[in-house]
Amino acid sequence: MIVITYRGKKFQTLTSPPESTGVHIRCHVFIHWESISTFNLKSMTMMKTTKNISVLLILSIVLSATSCKKYLDSDLKGSRSDVQFYQTAEDAELALTGIYNMLSFAESNNRLWVFGDVASDDAAKGGNAGDQADIGDIDDFNISADNGNLDVVWKICYEGISRANKLLDNINDIPMDVERRDQIIGESKFLRAFYYYWLGAIWGDVPVHLTSPTTEEMQKATTPVDQLFENVIENDLKDAVVLLPETFTGADLGRATKYAALGLLTKTYLLEKKWSEAEDAALQIVNQGLYFMNPLYRANFEFTTKDNPEILFGVQHLSGQDPWLGNRLNQWFAPQAENGYGFNAPTQKFVDAFEVTGDSVVDPRLDYTVGRPGMPWFNDTILFNPEWSPTGYLSKKYIQPLDEVPVEIKADGQLNYQFIRYADVLLMLAEALNEQGKSGEAVNYVNMVRKRARESYIYDEKLPGYPNIPNELLPDIEDTGQSDVRDAVRHERRVELGFEFHRYFDIIRYGFEYANQAFENKPNFNYETNKFMPIPQSELDTNFEL
Repeated sequence: MIVITYRGKKFQTLTSPPESTGVHIRCHVFIHWESISTFNLKSMTMMKTTKNISVLLILSIVLSATSCKKYLDSDLKGSRSDVQFYQTAEDAELALTGIYNMLSFAESNNRLWVFGDVASDDAAKGGNAGDQADIGDIDDFNISADNGNLDVVWKICYEGISRANKLLDNINDIPMDVERRDQIIGESKFLRAFYYYWLGAIWGDVPVHLTSPTTEEMQKATTPVDQLFENVIENDLKDAVVLLPETFTGADLGRATKYAALGLLTKTYLLEKKWSEAEDAALQIVNQGLYFMNPLYRANFEFTTKDNPEILFGVQHLSGQDPWLGNRLNQWFAPQAENGYGFNAPTQKFVDAFEVTGDSVVDPRLDYTVGRPGMPWFNDTILFNPEWSPTGYLSKKYIQPLDEVPVEIKADGQLNYQFIRYADVLLMLAEALNEQGKSGEAVNYVNMVRKRARESYIYDEKLPGYPNIPNELLPDIEDTGQSDVRDAVRHERRVELGFEFHRYFDIIRYGFEYANQAFENKPNFNYETNKFMPIPQSELDTNFEL
């Protein structure tokens, strides 16, 4: 059936819109694939008792235009099975939107930050003692298969994959513009690769489905992680590079592009230690010249500048929508004094990683990233209170000032999750070059990132001493050999990309020695045991091939 939420009312199995035709249907809707049997596509491992899958479309009907989101003029139809659904170009667009929606932090169950930050040495659980104890267990490496964070992220990833598979299975039979069809295939393959990337990074060996599985195929053993990255993720991203346009504009801004695919392909190659391939993929982005670093670092994490030429791919959010499209991280990371929860709290170790000059001037990225004692909180109206956090610090990325998102709607944030930034590409390129013995070339890209950071003093009038760069602040690094440059690249990634959910995965891919040093104060950490998380218990209970 089709369930339409319109002006607060629900209408089922309609043959026409609730009022006049010609209403605008938000393209960024929630699409849930749901069986009329006991099969659950979220886990992709439940037993399927029927092949007929119904489509539940929850459409948010809106009457005013919003940037970054496309609207469709559409006549709403009545009840349709999945066989009936994939008939038109509009169906394909709605199905694609459903794949994108699984990326969103509009749902509090999206806990990528728990694995990327809290599991690392940069963050502690935060919040009140005892609140969200499962997050604390991950922080302490006391991780069991029944940890709820494992379950929800696993299901998010596999539901995204199942939606992508369903669209890819059906799109070639839809009569539509060939160019747009190929773009949709490219976007779907990028998104499927995105979900498999997180599955591989978090769990390692996982079951792989590249088409909608039959009943028998639901019970499936894991694919080794090296095969997952090489045979699945790489292939999808290479296809996406060919099929996707270089840019999207207007209402389509925020969709995956060729360079988003190249950026994720570069990340994939780094995990595989394919240094030459990573260099090639990154250079395709750099040499094209479409992307550059914002002069002001904090512009990447502010509402008015969140879509900008530094962002290769960000997860889009909008406030004031029904269904909910706001970024709930705005509440999860904010202090309780502002109706937040105070989770994902920076550690002293992370704060100490930022360089300080002889005159006690700190790398400005610290105060763009972290709320700390004695420093202004948002809008410079109050100072940060260390009592807001058990570590004495809070993350500032993905939090907005109260004049943008007041306490009454704290969870309805507007900031995007910036998954791939151009600065990240430059540092990945530097790493790939250095690991091939090209340290002299690598330092140039590290220094580009450091230059932007120190030149914040030229562009940010809020910094003391503006517009003069303090002496000895973030000097260029020199090529003193591969080992030193490796340390410099790793340091720069940590402070440049802090609290963007990358740190834990960097630690693990750096290897046993680096990880043991990073977690020297966490006695439960064991590299071989903890480099990948345990498969959720709910999956073990239903997929008997695991």
